[in-house]
Amino acid sequence: RYIASAIESALAALDEVAGAQETTVAAVALAWLAAQPTVATPIASARTPGQLAELLPMADLTLSRNELDLLDRVSA
Repeated sequence: RYIASAIESALAALDEVAGAQETTVAAVALAWLAAQPTVATPIASARTPGQLAELLPMADLTLSRNELDLLDRVSA
């Protein structure tokens, strides 16, 4: 149950940030990964144009310090 709760919290935070940034959850997740000092480059895969459209906004996305802190907390 703890794992399910942690996943729900992480998804809620991703939804919150995506809403505030007016972008997709996938783009927020990739932007957060790219901001991690231990990640050289996030890798994502898309098999359909729709999936690619969900990922592409990451290229122009800058997360605020507060957004990064929120995502860091829920992913810990």
